[in-house]
Formats: sequence, C-alpha cells, structure tokens
Amino acid sequence: MVDTRVTLSGIELENPVIPASGTFGYGQEFAELYDINCLGTFSFKGTTREPRFGNPTPRIAETGGGMLNAVGLQNPGVEQVIAQELPRLRQVFRKPVMANVSGFSVEDYAQTCALLDREEQVGWLEVNISCPNVHGGGMAFGASPEAAAQVTRAVKAVTKKPVYMKLSPNVTDIAAVARACEAAGADGVSLINTLLGMRLDLRRRKPLLANGTGGLSGPAVFPVAVRMVYQVYQAVSIPIIGMGGVSSAEDVIEMMLAGASAVEVGAANLVNPFACRDIIRDLPGVMEKYGIQSLNEIIGGAHHG
Repeated sequence: MVDTRVTLSGIELENPVIPASGTFGYGQEFAELYDINCLGTFSFKGTTREPRFGNPTPRIAETGGGMLNAVGLQNPGVEQVIAQELPRLRQVFRKPVMANVSGFSVEDYAQTCALLDREEQVGWLEVNISCPNVHGGGMAFGASPEAAAQVTRAVKAVTKKPVYMKLSPNVTDIAAVARACEAAGADGVSLINTLLGMRLDLRRRKPLLANGTGGLSGPAVFPVAVRMVYQVYQAVSIPIIGMGGVSSAEDVIEMMLAGASAVEVGAANLVNPFACRDIIRDLPGVMEKYGIQSLNEIIGGAHHG
C-alpha cells in the first residue's frame, strides 16, 4: 500500500493535492459536486482587507495550452469571509484550510493576515505578493527581494500560523526572492503564480481582455513552473508548494521530484471541476507504476540523481 501523506509545517495532509486560490472559490460550489474532504486541503479565493468588485469584463481569454485571466481579486473582503464564508465552509470541509491573502500595501497584508490568523480552521496563510504596491509605484511586491521580505516580516510579526509566500514568476531571479522571504521568516513558499500575457482581437485590433494584460495559466506554463520550483529548492531549506499547469497525477510526481512538498492545481479545475478528485484517485496507481512507496521519499528527488 503506497503512502500519499505529506506534511506542511507540522500539519499532515492525506495527500499533496491542493486546489489553487482563485479556482476553487471558498469550496461551496465544488462541495455540491463531490466530497471535498478527499483533498489534502485547498487554498481559498484571494482575500483582501476591503471588498473588491474586480476588473471590468471581459476578464478571461482562452489561448493555446491555457488561459488568460484578469479577474482582479474579486472578493467580499476579509470581515465578510470570516463572518459568512468560513462558517459555511465548516459545514462541508473538516480539515484545516489555506487562507490566501492579497493586499496593496504592507499594512493591508498585515491587517488581513492578523484577522485570519485568529480563525481556528485556517491552517496556513498563503500570502500572494504578486499584487501591485500602490505606495511603491504599482510594481508587484514580489518583483524585488526587498519588498517581498518587507511583507514577510510584517505578516510574521502579527501571526502565529505558518506563512507561505506566493511568488510571482515575472521576475529575473525567483530564487533570490525566495531566499529573501526565507531570511525574513517565511515558513514556506508557493510558486508559481501566473505569467503575464496578452491576446489581441483581430477584428477590433485591441486586447481581448478589458485589463489589457492577464495572467497565463494552464499546461503551457508547466515546464516553466517545474524549472522555477527546481531552482528555488536549491536556494532555500523551507517547504515549497509547487503549482503552474498541473493537470495529472504524473504532473504531481514531477513537481515533487523538482522539490515541491505539496502541489496546487489551478486552471485544470476550471476545465474539469473533478480534476483534483481524479488526480487523487489516480495518484496511488502512478506511484506504483514508478516504484514509489511514499511521496515523502521523492521530494527533491531530481536533485539527488
């Protein structure tokens, strides 16, 4: 019997499969389709201090091997999430959940994380630093090691739960950003977020997305994600949650060999709402095919020959 269990900062998961933030809402819609307790955990929709309506439409565009999105962090705000979404979630999900947090200033991040840190069902805080810093000219916090470290320190100062910094791939050296987060006290890192992309409408001769640009996700980004997870594993000693184009049990194994301790599944949920359930179902068979008894044994395995 193979062992699919993994551990993230002292919390055991039955398996490493985690629906990624922004593709699973707060769990309710998927709970109507299947028992979401089969998941290792899930990262709920990116939550900000204040409610956000998001970007104008159209927000999504298809592309070869993936999709572009510019949803704009639409969410009801942290107070509403705590008052309504988390109580509803407890009715359908009995495990610790990952709280994904976004912000537009260091204070935003700290205040939102401090509130979510008090919630019993929140097991980890996943801090998305791909957001534009409104006090720093609009450049994403994750674009520089210094800014990433600043957010990490601010969040760690007001929280007791494990903090995972979600890194942007739209940087020159993602390993340097990961090292800065680790030095500032991060308990782990998640990567990669979406790659910046654009599509044009040939008839209108304008961008398909109202926002102009959007985040590219889906199978097309998987090789980039594997490369970045591999590089970050060499740079830090904290756990990595790998993501980016994962759509099969084989992809999960590949991401873990590159260095991930757990794996998030994003765009695949939007193509097939049963994607995570099916990956979890297929995982033991794929492990047996490749002679893997325990997933813990293969984390970073590609680095050891």
